[in-house]
Amino acid sequence: MAAIREAQILTPAEALSRLVTGNKRFVYGNPRYGHDVTQAAATAGGQQPHSLVLGCIDSRVPLEAIFDQSFGSICVARSGAHVLDRSLIGSAGFAVASLGVSLVVVVGHKRCGAVNATVQALRDGVVSDDEVGYLVDQLAPAVREVGLDDEDAAEKAIRSHVIRTTERLRKVHTLSEPLAAGRLNVVGAIYDLDSGWVEFLS
Repeated sequence: MAAIREAQILTPAEALSRLVTGNKRFVYGNPRYGHDVTQAAATAGGQQPHSLVLGCIDSRVPLEAIFDQSFGSICVARSGAHVLDRSLIGSAGFAVASLGVSLVVVVGHKRCGAVNATVQALRDGVVSDDEVGYLVDQLAPAVREVGLDDEDAAEKAIRSHVIRTTERLRKVHTLSEPLAAGRLNVVGAIYDLDSGWVEFLS
């Protein structure tokens, strides 16, 4: 039960502070949580997570680890380049309305393969109509925003896509009301694969 009590956070600022502090522990090699079965068992009876973290499927970005959070602390939702669909939007709404999370964090990461593929597809003028094509379609506005001629188009598009995703989530009905009331915050972040640092965007 101690793990559940630790996860009870009332404000968006407190939830964000937990993630920032956890990321520092991770970067400095002092993680608090080893993710063992006793921690899992302690939260088996219920959950009260403080945050929903929406990230990419990239295997190099284990979200619970980079924020050094234990069982019951955060909900995690993932898709290629954190592209939103109805399932992820519904999951965000559920996490806020039913689980009471006070923070939603959209985490992009450097050298994102899906964004790189989108830049290449748009430059080549070849976009498939399969499921991968859906990701390209969803990422294309962020790439076009920074411009295909920019040699750093992919890295700049990653940041642009994070910002666009947070803005879209802020307009979701189940999130907009608690946002307006100050019970929720939606923020964007970029994970550095080399250093482990998470940069939170203003």
